[in-house]
Amino acid sequence: MELKEIDKNLYSVDDWMDEKFGKVGTPEREEFRKEAYAYCVGQIISDARKQEKVTQSELAKRVGTNKSYISKIENGVIEPGVGLFLRIIDALGLKFDIVKPII
Repeated sequence: MELKEIDKNLYSVDDWMDEKFGKVGTPEREEFRKEAYAYCVGQIISDARKQEKVTQSELAKRVGTNKSYISKIENGVIEPGVGLFLRIIDALGLKFDIVKPII
């Protein structure tokens, strides 16, 4: 894979993403975006759970699901629905804010 050199030792990540996952808006790029978001959400939950010293089983019990489902979320295999996500956040003592971006 040839990356476009912008300046000495600087390359275009956009070009690499386009080549590897397709242009923005293509089904391939959208699938990659969904997988990346699921992975990031899972890592946030996993890190917070470990910081609170809570097992997957205990978290599952707190939010009304099972350990296997929590594992799948943490590994980015699935994304929790909004309701479950908010219950997980609450069970881990976290706060979720919705704010307008500053442009």
